[in-house]
Amino acid sequence: MALTYAQAVEKLTGPGGPFEIETVTVDGRPQKNFKHRQRSLREKVAAAALHGDAECLIQGDTRIGYADFAKRVWGAAHALERDHGFRKGDRLAVFAYNSPDWIISLFGATSLGGIGVGLNGWWVPEEVEYGLRDSGSRFLVVDERLYPRVSHMLGEIDSLERVFYIGDSPPPETTPIAELLIPADTAPTVEIDEQDPFVILYTSGTTGRPKGCITTHGGTITQVQGIVLTGAITALTGNLPEQPAPDATPAQAAALLTSPLFHVGGLHCSVCTALTVGSKLVFNRGKFDPEEAMQLIEREKINTWGAIPTLLHRVVNSPAVAKYDLSSLRGISFGAAPTPPETIEKARAILPVEPSFTNLYGLTETHGVATANAGKTLLGRKTSAGRVLPFLDLQIVDEKGHEVATGQLGEIRLSGPTITPGYWNRPEATAETVRDGWLRTGDLGYVDDEGFLFIADRAKDMILRGGENVYCVEIENCLAAHPEIDEAAIIGVPDTELGEKVKAVVRRKTGSSLDEVGVKRHVAAHLATFKVPEFVEFTDQPLPRNPAGKLLKNVLRGTGAVAFDPDSLE
Repeated sequence: MALTYAQAVEKLTGPGGPFEIETVTVDGRPQKNFKHRQRSLREKVAAAALHGDAECLIQGDTRIGYADFAKRVWGAAHALERDHGFRKGDRLAVFAYNSPDWIISLFGATSLGGIGVGLNGWWVPEEVEYGLRDSGSRFLVVDERLYPRVSHMLGEIDSLERVFYIGDSPPPETTPIAELLIPADTAPTVEIDEQDPFVILYTSGTTGRPKGCITTHGGTITQVQGIVLTGAITALTGNLPEQPAPDATPAQAAALLTSPLFHVGGLHCSVCTALTVGSKLVFNRGKFDPEEAMQLIEREKINTWGAIPTLLHRVVNSPAVAKYDLSSLRGISFGAAPTPPETIEKARAILPVEPSFTNLYGLTETHGVATANAGKTLLGRKTSAGRVLPFLDLQIVDEKGHEVATGQLGEIRLSGPTITPGYWNRPEATAETVRDGWLRTGDLGYVDDEGFLFIADRAKDMILRGGENVYCVEIENCLAAHPEIDEAAIIGVPDTELGEKVKAVVRRKTGSSLDEVGVKRHVAAHLATFKVPEFVEFTDQPLPRNPAGKLLKNVLRGTGAVAFDPDSLE
């Protein structure tokens, strides 16, 4: 007999349960966490090695087993320490497309107590240089496709001592990544505390420049355990859709990785979860291609896919979808953006076996997943982000910070072991965002009488474009620096595939002949491609503002009429 949600949580997290939760004191405040948990990602790699010859990382012709993966991580750690003087607390940045080398080099550094830095692969050179300088990275791992964006700055950044190159024919000023990937049998022994930083991931913000969000070893481990717990709750409550038994039980679960590793969805939620449960993790190659994704699902018998709505939309609407056997796919989870109900219904109609869908809500500042809505329950509440994970506390508060009644709208705040300790070298931003252990998400929502969270709006001035957060002020600051622009505003335009697209409303200075192409070129010269406005609207009137001078974006919002031409940026 299926259990209620409360019964399942008690069975799994109560005394003696497989996910037993205890209350401990952290920084003088009570905090819930799993009683039985690893204390570092190095422990997680060591535990993963026990899966032996089972496949771990798959990309193209590269197939790496679990024991071999751990040996490569230990080898990278020893090489960094022995040959390059890498020490605890040093930063190693990665600027590369998803690959096994990305993961191995980063885990090698963090197994020494070093701090990984995930640099956004969409960034232009100006943004990459900022990330390297801000993080003070001593080392950089870069691949052959992205190397041209950093080659000119080598030798110009004081902290950067060495660049490791992924690819053929490494330039003479770099070190081949192969020098880090010589296997070793023993793990490093440097002491690592669960509160030590694991990886810094950059998240744009309302003040313009990206902020380096610190994720810790302990926060990552707890978040991953929460993902596994969510699956167990879904099974115990009978929430899985009716699915036929597979023709043959696969020897090993298989997950498709399409999220970038410089996001929590890729590194923390996908990679670290796969290492925990022993799944083989299958990478696509380069930019996402829906047909390649379907080929991988068929060939590797993929069971689960941590997607974003845009990518699922492209698969289920692909004219090639009928060509491939996608019947192995039994679970699809969404994060990074709200999932349109029509995308879920199209997937249910087009896929040969109805998968169990999971809608997830979280932030970089929560190490990933904070709430989950899965299986049959999701189908009854397609727009809900679900219930908060059992080790977190959630509040909905008004403008004065007071909790509001059930069903009333307010700001979402979260507290628990997965909340970031703060932003790298940004004490003021940290103090503004995390207060007394509570994360001020900036998102607006409400909770119904069964504990389901609904996201109503974003208090932060942000656009969600294809899973990427686009903070309007960053683009507005960029446009303000153009000598022919008097003022400009950035707003989001609804889009079926991407969720939202970026639109600029621009007031030119008198006598200016600046056109749409010029606006796009200017932004593209300073910011990543996904931040370049797809639509540009010019106006001769002052932009609408309230008496305090704040832009009234509700007045400006509308649909764009100018098509985005990528060739205009070349």
